[in-house]
Amino acid sequence: MTGVCFVGLWNVRALQGFVLAPLFFYLVLGTAFLLTGFVSLFRIRTIMKHDGTKTDKLERFMVRIGVFSVLYTVPATVVVSCLFYEQAYHDEWMVAWQREKCALREEPWVEYNINCPAGVNRDTPLARPDFIFFLVKYLSTLVVGVASGFWVWSGKTLAVWKNCYSRCIGRRSESYV
Repeated sequence: MTGVCFVGLWNVRALQGFVLAPLFFYLVLGTAFLLTGFVSLFRIRTIMKHDGTKTDKLERFMVRIGVFSVLYTVPATVVVSCLFYEQAYHDEWMVAWQREKCALREEPWVEYNINCPAGVNRDTPLARPDFIFFLVKYLSTLVVGVASGFWVWSGKTLAVWKNCYSRCIGRRSESYV
């Protein structure tokens, strides 16, 4: 759930190729489709208003799509930005972690005779990731899921699942005539 084990955890190239590139590509592609859809909906709404047709339902639908798109794209952009930040400083964080472990002379560094990072000035401060950075990344990941859940789990969806469950256990719900 927190990304403790994923493709790009230890290898920056894997993070770039298998995590960042697809997320960035689909975020840009989805935003382009979303904007194209909004332009089309605004054109349809304008045509309907000129014809004198009521546009209340269409406008509610547009607001719903707008709210969902903001609740989805903003956190998704934050996740992609955090991953870009993570891959940019990954090597510095790893060297700092190794330097810290070497200075402590703990296991398994002593037992397996793991070499300390060469050519690193011991006087330079250790580069550490901010904890708040990871909290924001994980919160944004969860918000994307919650936003998707709000879109999918509407009253109509729950009614359909209730009807399906009733059919599965043998009870007939409402009959439509």
